[in-house]
Amino acid sequence: MKQSLMQKKVLSCAVVAIIASGVTAPSAPVFAEEIEEVAVTGVRGKPRSVSDSPVPVDVFGSEALESVSYTDTNDVMKTLVPSYTVNRQPISDGGTFIRPAQLRGMPTDKTLVLVNSKRRHRAALVQIGGSGTQGPDIATIPSSALKSVEVLRDGAAAQYGSDAIAGVINFILKDNSDGGSLSVRAGEYSEGDGFQSTATANVGLPIGSDGFFSLSGEVSQSDFTSRSEQYCESWFCVTEQTPEFIEAAENASLEGDVVQPWGQPNSEGARVFFNAGYDLGGGKEVYAFGNYSESSADGGFYYRYPGNGTIEDLREADGSIYTPLEKFPGGFTPRFAGDVTDYSLVTGLKGEMLNGVLYDFSARYGYSDIEYTLSNTINPSLGPDSPTAFKPGTLANEEIQLQADFSKELDWGMSAPVVAAFGVSYMDESYELSGGDEASYAAGPYATQDPWDFCDGGMPTDAGQSVIDAGSSLNCADDNDPVYTVVGVGSNGFPGYSPEYSGSYARDSYAVYGDLSTDITDRLFAQAALRFEDYSDFDSELVGKLAMQYDLTENIGLRSSLGTGFRAPTPGQQGTTNVSTRLPEGFPVATGLFPASSSVAQALGAEALKPETSTNFTLGFTADFDNLSMTVDFYRIDVDDRTYAISTLPVAASQDDPAAYANYLALVDAGVVGAESIGGVFYFTNAFDTRTQGVDVVATYPLAWSDSSVTNLTASFNYNKSEFASDPSAYLNEEDEFDFEHFQPELRGALTAMQDVGPVSLMARANWYGSYENFNAGEVQKYDPVVQVDVEGRYHITDATNVSVGGRNIFDTYPEKDLLGDECCGAIYMAGTVVDWQGSFYYMSLNHNF
Repeated sequence: MKQSLMQKKVLSCAVVAIIASGVTAPSAPVFAEEIEEVAVTGVRGKPRSVSDSPVPVDVFGSEALESVSYTDTNDVMKTLVPSYTVNRQPISDGGTFIRPAQLRGMPTDKTLVLVNSKRRHRAALVQIGGSGTQGPDIATIPSSALKSVEVLRDGAAAQYGSDAIAGVINFILKDNSDGGSLSVRAGEYSEGDGFQSTATANVGLPIGSDGFFSLSGEVSQSDFTSRSEQYCESWFCVTEQTPEFIEAAENASLEGDVVQPWGQPNSEGARVFFNAGYDLGGGKEVYAFGNYSESSADGGFYYRYPGNGTIEDLREADGSIYTPLEKFPGGFTPRFAGDVTDYSLVTGLKGEMLNGVLYDFSARYGYSDIEYTLSNTINPSLGPDSPTAFKPGTLANEEIQLQADFSKELDWGMSAPVVAAFGVSYMDESYELSGGDEASYAAGPYATQDPWDFCDGGMPTDAGQSVIDAGSSLNCADDNDPVYTVVGVGSNGFPGYSPEYSGSYARDSYAVYGDLSTDITDRLFAQAALRFEDYSDFDSELVGKLAMQYDLTENIGLRSSLGTGFRAPTPGQQGTTNVSTRLPEGFPVATGLFPASSSVAQALGAEALKPETSTNFTLGFTADFDNLSMTVDFYRIDVDDRTYAISTLPVAASQDDPAAYANYLALVDAGVVGAESIGGVFYFTNAFDTRTQGVDVVATYPLAWSDSSVTNLTASFNYNKSEFASDPSAYLNEEDEFDFEHFQPELRGALTAMQDVGPVSLMARANWYGSYENFNAGEVQKYDPVVQVDVEGRYHITDATNVSVGGRNIFDTYPEKDLLGDECCGAIYMAGTVVDWQGSFYYMSLNHNF
C-alpha cells in the first residue's frame, strides 16, 4: 500500500523537529534496581510505591515498553499484562478496524482508560455482538509517546467514575524538554505475507526555561494476511466448478488467491500525540496534551456465489434476463473499508492555594468517527443499474468534559496526615449516525416480484405479451421464471444507513466525589471513597470503595479492597443501528442490530437499557525476599444487569418457520417499514448477572551469574473465569451460553528473560495460553494449551544507536484447527480466539536516541 499524504506529513514534521533540536550526548544509564516504582493511579494525593499500594497496580516504564516487539499499543498491553487480551476479528464489520480488548475477562467499556490521569474519549465504533463494547481506541495512542503505563487491576468507579468496573489503565505521556528518539521497523510473516513497516519518533523541546513540549509521531503500514483454504462447502464448492468458472473466481476477491481470505486486513495509519507543560511559578503549572490520528483498513466479507440469493437471474424491463455474473463472472467477495479519524485536546491549570489546598482545573474534548466504504459488491435490488462501490455511512462520537479536582493534607492527630481529595465533573457526550449514499440503502425494482407487471395469475399481461412477441423467454406459468425473483435491498454485505435509521443521541452528566486516605499506623494504610453521578438519561448512582494495605513484616504486606461500581450504557449502545448481510449456510440474510428503544426491538420484547452495577472484592499480598519480588491478588467481580446482545431472533415472511413468522407478524403489527426484508433481529439488553473471578501473580527475580552478568526474569500469570449468576436462557441460545463461559483460555501466563552481554541485549519471552473449548451443533471441541515464543537480539552500535532483530512465535505455533465446522467458507482456525493464529513473524529495527 502506498504511503498516504498524512503519513508523509507526520514523518516529515517529526524528522524536521529532531534535526532542529540538535543531537545531544546520551545521559548516564539508570539501572532498574535503583528505582522504586511508584504509581499515581488508584490513590489521591501523593503517589505510593507499588508494594505499598492498597490495590494491585502494575507500572511499566520505558524499558519494559521498549522490550516489546510491537508498536500497536493494544499489542504492547497484551504482551505485558496477562489479563489483558485482544484478538483479530476478520469479517466482523467495524471490529476489523478497531479491535475489541478485555481486562480480567471484561470488555474495554468496563475498563476506564486514562491519559495523564484524564479520561480518554470513546471510539465511534460499537461492537455489534457480545457486550456491545464502545470503549476508547487504544491503538490511537502511539507507543512512542509513552513514558510509562500504570494498570490498576481493581474496580475504581468510586474514584474515577462509570466504566472502571474491571480496572483502570493510565497512559503517562513523555514529558522530555530535550532529546528524543527515532525508530524504523519492518517485518513479515514466515508465510510470506503481512509485510509491516512502522516509523516512530519523539522529540522534546523547551518552552522558555520552565516548560516542555514533547511531540511523538507514528506512521505504519500493514499488508493483509490469509490463513485460509479455498471455499468448498456442501452448498457450493469452488473447486468442483468448471475450469472457466474457477478461473473467473480467482478475481472474486480483491486480495489473495482464495475467494474468501481469512486474516488481518490491509491497514495504514498516521498518529501524533503531544504533551506540554509550563511552570508559572508560585506552585502553578499550566498543561496541555492531545492527539490527531488518521487510519484506514480494509478486509473481506463472505464470498457470494451464483444462485445464493444475491447473484440471481432477473427479468429486465425489456423482457431480457440480467445476471450479476455479467459484472462478476466468478461471483464476488465484498471488500469493506473504514477510515478512522480521532483527535482530542486536554488543557488545565494546577497548583496550590494559600491554604494548602492543591487544585487541578481541566477541560477535555475528544472526537472519533468512522467513515465506511464498500467495494466489489452490488445492491441486488437495483439490478443492472447497481454501482459496485458504496458509502454506507459514518459513525461519530463526541465528548466534552469539565473537571475540578482538589486535595489537602489534614492533621487529625494521627500518625500521618489524612489526605482528603474531592472534586466535581461535568460531561456532555453525543453519538451520531449519518446516512450513506442513496444507492447503498435504496430499494430498487427487484426488491419485489414482477416489477414490470408482466404477469397476472400465471398469465402474461399486455406488457408481458409484448415482450414475448419481441422474443423474450418470459413464462408467467413457471414459478421459477426470473420475473418472480426477489433479491435483497442495499449494498450487499453492509447496507447503508437510510434516513430512517440515521440520527444522533446526546446526554450529559455530572459527578461529585470524595476520597480519604492515610497511614493509620506505621503498618496500616486505609482508603475510603464515595462518588455520586447523575445522568440525564438515567437515575443517579452512588458508589463507594474501601481499601487497605497492612505490613505484616518489612517484606510482606497484605492488601484488600471492597467496592461497588456501575457502568451507564453509552449513547452509542443506546442509539446505534447496524444491518449487515449474514450467510448461514451460504445464503444471505439481512440481520439487523436495532436500539432497544426502537420500534423493531420493542415489537420483539426489548426494554430500555439501564446501568450495570457491580461489586468488586480483592485480596492479595506483596512480598520482597532478597531479590525475589512477588504480588499475588485474588479478585471477584459480580456484575448485575449486564448489557449483552441477545442471540439473533429469526424473522421470515413465510410460515415455514413458525417462530420466525411470529416475529415477522410482531414487526408488521408494530408498523415496522420493510419488515419483509429483515431476516433476523437482535438488540442489547440487560440480559443476566455474571461473576468473574481469578488470580493475578507477578514475580521478578534477577538471576546473577556473576557480578557483571545478570538475567532479569519476570513471570506473570492470570487465571480468570466468567460464569453466569442468573439464568441467561431467555436471551442466549445454547451455543452463545457455552461460548461465554468456555471459549477463551482461563489460564494465561508469560515468562520473560532479559540479559545484557557487552553491547548485546537479549530477550526471550514465552507466552502461554491454557486450554479452552468451543461448542457447535451439539458437539464440543477442546483446544490444548499453546506456547508461543518470542526472541529479540539488540546490538548497541553506539550508546545512542542500536539495531535489533527478532521474531514472534518463532516456532510457528498455531492453535488447533476448527474441527466442528463452526467457521465455514475457507476458515481454518477459530477467528475469535485470543490465541494468535497468524504464525511466525520476523522483523528488524533501527533505533536512535539523542
